[in-house]
Amino acid sequence: MEGAMSSPPNTRIAVVTGGNKGIGFEVCRQLASGGITVVLTARDETRGMAAVEKLKELGLPDVVFHQLEITDASSIAGLADFLKTLFGKLDILVNNAAIGGVEYVQELDTDEEKFSGLDFHQRLEWMEKNVNETVDAAQQGVQTNYYGSKHVIEALLPLLQSSSDGRIVNVSSEYGLLRVINNEEVRQELDDIDNLTEKRLDELLDKFLKDFEAGAGEAHGWPTGFAAYKTVKVAMNAYSRILAKRHPSSASTARTLAMSRPT
Repeated sequence: MEGAMSSPPNTRIAVVTGGNKGIGFEVCRQLASGGITVVLTARDETRGMAAVEKLKELGLPDVVFHQLEITDASSIAGLADFLKTLFGKLDILVNNAAIGGVEYVQELDTDEEKFSGLDFHQRLEWMEKNVNETVDAAQQGVQTNYYGSKHVIEALLPLLQSSSDGRIVNVSSEYGLLRVINNEEVRQELDDIDNLTEKRLDELLDKFLKDFEAGAGEAHGWPTGFAAYKTVKVAMNAYSRILAKRHPSSASTARTLAMSRPT
């Protein structure tokens, strides 16, 4: 189920992926508080609708929910059609939806009481001890965090170009800094935006997964500890710079946010 609303033609429209909790929810709150009409998206309809109702209880009525699974092409197409029909444009896209690229031994949502007494480094240590970095989880992390977000961008770009001030924000973290890559040659490639291509990014991500599956990730200079999450965030930052260069009038930027944990 999704909401429906009408907005004045001059109203700015924003889409936030993974908007039902955490950073995504706070982004929705702040955008709506600034007079922007927000389309809050989430995989889970029940949680997404509950987040919208919570925002409305805070006095923010201009928020609507639309279900979105960023790894599902038909789901992305459905969101694009919804936006085109209802608004005819998009001003802001915030790509926040992401997964950890690991298998958690315990569900994090059940440990809020435990986390409340831990500082950042203690929380990180707890997480590193309570996850398994499997090949399947790493592959899912790449498909979701990189290709999922990329496909959302590609589908919504025409609507962003219909705006006089279209913006894309790809949420990142300290785990996405180039310094997490220990291979100097790869690090230089990722930083060379004048020559880096999407095809090369695909090749580097494929190489990471092959090295990871072979148990040779660290030996080839890939990150350790949430390896897939870190590698993908670095790749997404590079892709953001490629987009910004390709579309200078509609800046695409990677926003680095300090996060207590991968989400």
